[in-house]
Amino acid sequence: MTESYFLKYNQDFEMFGNQHVIAFIFYLIFGILLINWAKNINQKKQYIVGNILAFSLSTTVIVWTFLKIYLNGFNIKEDLPLHLCNIIALLLPVFSITKNKTIYEILFFWILAGTSHSVITPDLRNGFPNFVFFKYWHVHAGLIIFILYVTFVYNYKPRLKSVFKSFFALQIYIILMFLVNYITGANYFYTNHKPIGPTALDYLGNWPSYIIVVELVLLPYFFLFYLPFSFQRSEKNT
Repeated sequence: MTESYFLKYNQDFEMFGNQHVIAFIFYLIFGILLINWAKNINQKKQYIVGNILAFSLSTTVIVWTFLKIYLNGFNIKEDLPLHLCNIIALLLPVFSITKNKTIYEILFFWILAGTSHSVITPDLRNGFPNFVFFKYWHVHAGLIIFILYVTFVYNYKPRLKSVFKSFFALQIYIILMFLVNYITGANYFYTNHKPIGPTALDYLGNWPSYIIVVELVLLPYFFLFYLPFSFQRSEKNT
């Protein structure tokens, strides 16, 4: 195992510590500046910027996966890019090129309802300057920035039916992860047990209670993110 400065495990990350706060504020400012700047450029350039962001996220996941293989640290139970945020990152170039609205409708709720928790309560142990730290923040915060970029720069908007599309697509993903975890003994999407570090799932009981609770609150939670757009549509119709 290499002792590279950027690849050496350090276990320095602390939730709500300095690294957490700095990374959060950095991506918050970056996202606001990027979206506001992109609103004032022509559509062709908007699409180029969106593509660059999308491909940078997917490339980061791919590089991370190959690094694990190169360093002989790849573990099929942990390192397949099957956690939801990694899957989304790999899908982004497809959406970014096709501009498919169904993909947008699905990813909008997956990202804002799911990935947002990953930046508030990160399941992360290695801190700066470990590559895992950069990968985690670029992918998770980047996903949020990208979906907001598409919403406010491309002017895509979720519809009421988007809530149900996203919910049922997520059920397919969950079933697939149950199968993968059963075959490999892994814990992708935390279907077998909660993350080791503290997360919002800690307040939802033990397995399988937290899965049941999440399923019950998922649709109402998605509706919360749709609500502002519902009001916007109502105002346009008055």
